[in-house]
Amino acid sequence: MAKKRKRTDVPAEAAGAEKPDDSAPERPPRTLFGFKEPAPDAEAAPAEAGSAVAPFRNKEKVLITCSRRITYRYRHLMQDILSLLPHAKKDSKVESKQSKGSALNELLELRSCSSCLFFECRKQKDLYLWMVKSPGGPSIKFLVNAVHTMEELKLTGNHLKGSRPLITFSTNFDEQPHWKLVKEMITQIFATPKDHRKAKPFHDHVFAFSIVDGHVWFRNYQISVPHNEIDKVDKGGLDKMTLIEVGPRFCLNPIKIFGGSFGGPTWYENPYYISPNQIRALEKRQKAGKYAKKVKAKVRRKMHEMENTLEPDEFAELWKGE
Repeated sequence: MAKKRKRTDVPAEAAGAEKPDDSAPERPPRTLFGFKEPAPDAEAAPAEAGSAVAPFRNKEKVLITCSRRITYRYRHLMQDILSLLPHAKKDSKVESKQSKGSALNELLELRSCSSCLFFECRKQKDLYLWMVKSPGGPSIKFLVNAVHTMEELKLTGNHLKGSRPLITFSTNFDEQPHWKLVKEMITQIFATPKDHRKAKPFHDHVFAFSIVDGHVWFRNYQISVPHNEIDKVDKGGLDKMTLIEVGPRFCLNPIKIFGGSFGGPTWYENPYYISPNQIRALEKRQKAGKYAKKVKAKVRRKMHEMENTLEPDEFAELWKGE
């Protein structure tokens, strides 16, 4: 039989020693306008404590969905935007009712998404776009105008699917507070996270957002640099770089900015916004006004004829007997 090993006494110091903490350190908290800088005390902490700050990893995920009874043009626009955002997820249609906010918030939580682009179509004519940060907000409601999809435009530009875009903004985004908020929302939603599993490490197209007449205009351009097929791009060749439009095109008219997700207190309301229903009603009134003018003209003509009757002609029956 094998001999039993002798039991050695474990020293009390080794037994009382705590195991090193292998858990990852907490990442810096993220805000809407950037990241909070670490406190100066944390930077001055000694290296022996092992308090190395882990690099922040952007885990932004965008849910793209639409309402029921959406038209084919607006559905194609949604598909084009979905193809431009590799970090986006698509879900089934949602009924456009008063309770759509609670349903979409629950859907965002189930799909582990932090942002949402909701295309809401009303009367099969008007398209509204909701940009939402969940669950705390804020959310922006836009009216979408001047829609042109990739199939309609048939432009010559082309870029790699899944590549990371360069996002550019016009200078007037920094003039007013609500445009700064719109800029930050667009940056977080449309910027592809670094090292995303579906993204490719190339920058070959540009998203251009510009403000003209109080509207946000979107354009997508391919970056074209002339070079040989064998040789790499020369540094001098960057001066000859050109932009070729790819598409799609659309225009966003801001309506309201809410403090919560799909609702909450109103932070901003566009004073120059006119509902499409009011525009259509005004056009109907103008058409009805033309018909009313014609009817009034006929009535005035009859009244004039009754008031100014013609005298009987003395030669009317001159040749009647022959």
